[in-house]
Amino acid sequence: MVTVHPQYITDNTGKKISVVLPLKDFQAIMEELEELEDIRLYDEAKKSNEPSVPLEEAFKMIEEKRKAL
Repeated sequence: MVTVHPQYITDNTGKKISVVLPLKDFQAIMEELEELEDIRLYDEAKKSNEPSVPLEEAFKMIEEKRKAL
């Protein structure tokens, strides 16, 4: 789990309206979110029951389509 050290910006009444994070904390949060997105996409792909393609073959297919454009 990521530990963050937020600082809050408040309005005149003391209500928190924004957060300031150290860059290191922000980058750690972004990495975690990217990892979670990868996991979500993997789970969706597994549920689809579509046939899988070996990685090398997928790259070949992508390159062929790119060259055709």
